[in-house]
Amino acid sequence: MIARIEYPRLEAGPYLDELDSLGREAAERVAAAPSMSADTPANADPVAYARVTALSDYLFREQRFVGNDVQYEDPRNSFLNEVLDRRTGIPITLALVYMEVARRAGVVVEGINFPGHFLVAVPGPPRADVSQPAGRLGPYRDLIIDAHHGGALLPEEACRELLRRHAGEDAVWDVHLAGRATKPQILARMLLNLKRVYVRMLRSRRRATPPSSCWRWTRQRRTSSAIAGCLRTHLNDFSGALRDLQAYLQLGSKGRLNDEEREEQAQIWEHVKSLRRRVASLN
Repeated sequence: MIARIEYPRLEAGPYLDELDSLGREAAERVAAAPSMSADTPANADPVAYARVTALSDYLFREQRFVGNDVQYEDPRNSFLNEVLDRRTGIPITLALVYMEVARRAGVVVEGINFPGHFLVAVPGPPRADVSQPAGRLGPYRDLIIDAHHGGALLPEEACRELLRRHAGEDAVWDVHLAGRATKPQILARMLLNLKRVYVRMLRSRRRATPPSSCWRWTRQRRTSSAIAGCLRTHLNDFSGALRDLQAYLQLGSKGRLNDEEREEQAQIWEHVKSLRRRVASLN
């Protein structure tokens, strides 16, 4: 849905098929993983560690998914079709691929809404010692994975350092690590990342862009507003969706549109009218 704002004619089917194919191949690697390994960390469940290692080897070594540190601000890093085509992305989109492939391979993986750097976790089996607070790393507990850096397993101190770097010295460790990301939260975070990218692009380039070329950057703002409006609609934030889509229409009136964009604008206008009626009925 997010990618279709930038690529209106995008067919999702082939990319879902590719995720299914990756999942089938990953399932074979996971099933063949040895249950014991000499390099299993002391605080990791051997079976979970072997499954995660097999999954990460397949995605990051065989399939060559990698974090895009060179062009981190490239909007394509936020579009799942581009991430699958180019085998590169940012922490949250690579984590999304990891989670979807893992789910198809029978490995339970959860997103962690970590500040500044999205992570994933493979829950460990319950411990006999239940006195330790939930969300803390410990014997036979969660494996914390950084999909942006080749599926690196993060020990507790590395997570703490990452938290200090992005949230400051006063950040509460347990709250952040225990916070599993819901699907709406993941979508909202992807949208916010993309919106920040577009805003930074506009600010950095508008000064150097001739007036005759400004419509190109206005289109980026329109794209961001359309994405926000669509996601807010699906999250039942109808007032917010109306604000975003009205901004989309206002920006469209300032630039020259091709036939496809005019058709898209007409569809958005119909959606805006529907949202106005819905918002009015709620007041």
